[in-house]
Amino acid sequence: MVADDHPLTREGLSLAARAAMPGAMIVSVGSVAEAVAQAEARGRFRMVLLDFQLPDARGYSGLLALQMHDPAVPIVVVTAHEDPSLVEAARALGAAGFLFKSLPLDTIAAKLREVDAGRVTFPADVAPHAAVAAARARIDNLSPAQHRVLIALADGRSNKHIARELDVTEATVKAHLSAIFRRMGVANRAQAMLAMQPLLGDVPTAPPES
Repeated sequence: MVADDHPLTREGLSLAARAAMPGAMIVSVGSVAEAVAQAEARGRFRMVLLDFQLPDARGYSGLLALQMHDPAVPIVVVTAHEDPSLVEAARALGAAGFLFKSLPLDTIAAKLREVDAGRVTFPADVAPHAAVAAARARIDNLSPAQHRVLIALADGRSNKHIARELDVTEATVKAHLSAIFRRMGVANRAQAMLAMQPLLGDVPTAPPES
């Protein structure tokens, strides 16, 4: 699936995807909502190419929403903004790759083949970003289950919604959150989101929990 709100860019990325994965069917969408709807309707995609700046995305909320739907699908973030902090944040949040739109199509295709083979691909010459590195260090030791709960929390979901999405009880979600807060060295949701902010950019505010 190619998710980009510019038709010409969608076509270019689709050409690169077809070159990387001959015979693959390409589904094109222009928003996060359309991407999630297609994922729900069609089942698991082989790969998702996701524009960072879709009209209905705030920071990495698009990535978070698609990860919540199916964390096993490799998502490659594509953007025209060559910001080192975006690269490191995408890596920390579990993206399979990060590509600049300025790359030649054959280079993009080669990178997509790497992802399709189960590897990750990120720019090699990006300088470390201190704030992002510090935030990443705070979540690196979370378990896979805790990471999914944190992703859901960052996407603005309530405990009840998280439990339903992950098919667990609310008590399990609360237990995961307690462990997450302890490992991150924070006391509550607000502090956890503040600690995550360098990774997320502008994210929805989480609803209060009773």
